[in-house]
Amino acid sequence: MKTLSLPGVDLPASNIILGLMRIQELSDDEIRDLVAAARDSGINFFDHADIYGSSRHGCETRFGKAITFSGSEREQVYIQSKVGIRDGYFDFSKEHILSSVDESLSALNTDYLDILLLHRPDTLMEPDEVAEAFDQLESAGKVRHFGVSNQTPGQIELLKRSVKQPLLVNQVQLSITHAPLIAQGIGINMAALDQSIDRDNGLLDYSRLNDMTLQAWSPFQKGFFDGVFVGDRENLPELNDLLDQLAEKYDVTPIGIAVAWITRHPANIQVVLGTTKPERVRESAAGSEIPLTREEWYGLFRAAGHTVP
Repeated sequence: MKTLSLPGVDLPASNIILGLMRIQELSDDEIRDLVAAARDSGINFFDHADIYGSSRHGCETRFGKAITFSGSEREQVYIQSKVGIRDGYFDFSKEHILSSVDESLSALNTDYLDILLLHRPDTLMEPDEVAEAFDQLESAGKVRHFGVSNQTPGQIELLKRSVKQPLLVNQVQLSITHAPLIAQGIGINMAALDQSIDRDNGLLDYSRLNDMTLQAWSPFQKGFFDGVFVGDRENLPELNDLLDQLAEKYDVTPIGIAVAWITRHPANIQVVLGTTKPERVRESAAGSEIPLTREEWYGLFRAAGHTVP
């Protein structure tokens, strides 16, 4: 398992993350098997959010009941959660951030979060209020590090004017087929090409310039919850043929190649899995270190429907 270093953090982070947004209905044993598969594969990073589950903190509660880390084990893993999405609106108020973190800690049965992310952007955000919440959480030892999710460089810079803690990560959607984050920079300044439209204000380059780690959610989705592209031969035959060829070459499954397409990028992007199946975790983890060649990487990019000018 390939690892990366987060600024100011001693513990290396696996470049594969186990996302736990779908564990609400799993049994304790099924959750334990899922986490064991992740740990056995070298994954030490677990991703939550207060809204995951059929009720607030639902998945966090299931995780906290099923998984008990010893003191030494707890220090060897990352537990990350998110705050800010409510029923029909966003809320980065100090009161909501503080109360939601307390609820997450109780649900997860842990004393602290390694990283807290502000979920989707709240346009009514008061940066000074967020800063006060972060300061209280840090001083109380409830949150060690901070970041954001689905935010642009401008939104991040606005936060940084008030927040003194480094913002370590930004979690955004990325897959071979849903790749405006990367594709725009390849098709830059081509007026007739939709791919050339800048949809995130140069987030990829901004992140690399500012040592901010990107985390890719929905790494197997065709688009915005349009279904999985792996195995979709009706709509993406060329891509799936190439996934199969490369899977055979590298002795992994096509899922491993889909992961490798993201981890091969020099931005050191982490891949967030959303599966509840231990075998799928193992298949994904196998893509952590696959050294796709430039020809193979761009071949997948073209096969997914993107343009290489």
